[in-house]
Amino acid sequence: MAEEEAGAPRHGAAALTGFAADVLAAQGMRAEEARRVAELMVEADLTGADSHGIFRLPQYVRRMRAGGMNPRPEITVRRLAPAVAMVEGDNGPGHLVMSKAGETAIGIARESGIAWVGARRSNHAGSGAVHACLPLAAGMVGIYTVVASANHMAPWGGTESLLGTNPLAIAIPMGESDPVVLDMATTVVSYGTVKGHALRGKPMPEGWMIDARTGEPLTDPKRSHEGILLPVGGYKGSGLALVLGLLAGPLNRAAFGRDVVDFNADDRTVTETGHVLIALDVSRFLDPAAFQAEVRRHLEDLRNSARLPGVDRIRTPGELRGERRRERAARGVALPTALVAQLDRLAAAAGVASLAER
Repeated sequence: MAEEEAGAPRHGAAALTGFAADVLAAQGMRAEEARRVAELMVEADLTGADSHGIFRLPQYVRRMRAGGMNPRPEITVRRLAPAVAMVEGDNGPGHLVMSKAGETAIGIARESGIAWVGARRSNHAGSGAVHACLPLAAGMVGIYTVVASANHMAPWGGTESLLGTNPLAIAIPMGESDPVVLDMATTVVSYGTVKGHALRGKPMPEGWMIDARTGEPLTDPKRSHEGILLPVGGYKGSGLALVLGLLAGPLNRAAFGRDVVDFNADDRTVTETGHVLIALDVSRFLDPAAFQAEVRRHLEDLRNSARLPGVDRIRTPGELRGERRRERAARGVALPTALVAQLDRLAAAAGVASLAER
């Protein structure tokens, strides 16, 4: 999560969703579909994935205007086996493609207990956790990965950017309690976080990127095109990015490696993005309430275990996410001044009310 700018005004979820939906509809999207994309984008903002929410709206609009993304896709689903399906995205917005993948995965998992849903001819879809959480509505576990929409990591020991941040997100339902949600890039940080630092004119800490020519730490986010992101866990993160990318890319006949289009630099070329969403029906194993009670017991053991000196609290995956969502749902989302200026320009170009007018 990016740090909030001091004194930045807050915007309610309804205002953000309405704004994004209106801007997307002005690009030619069907109103209902524009609203769905906006809802999933703002969910990222509410849960703290600031670099993957409305922050991305100007980029999506540029791609639609340039012809790189189809604002009115005809998304279809092919059932490949009892527990397997493929969503054909028709180069539509990634959030819309994944919304269809979520519906498909839930439906198949109700029949078969598990669903593996691939998606192809898609686009950037924002926060991985948002999509991993789609099966939670049906009390199911969700697992999500994607070939990132640009390569910013080299294979371990290399200098060429041939791997993406290729995230892994897993969501475990917990009834009325906050779900357990792990959402991690296979790099130390996502590239969106780097872009957020560039937007704020804020240097990056050492350990995020290195200069691809010298291997020295790179801390100026405006020079990020000269560097490569470092994998989490050294060679393990690089290997994880590789295998996740193979499952979301070649298995779906989608882009991977040198075939990946850098959507940060190219608004016109179709990205051929591939995703995977898995849904698992907990009730096929045991009573969901019994499962949740057992998970809750273990989480409490972890949180209450002995702490290192200086550690005030042991947190489990999804805990801060839930707290942040409640706080932002109540108080609104703070947006950086530079981003609000970009959104104001979008509003003027689209002929819709600005955030300040909502």
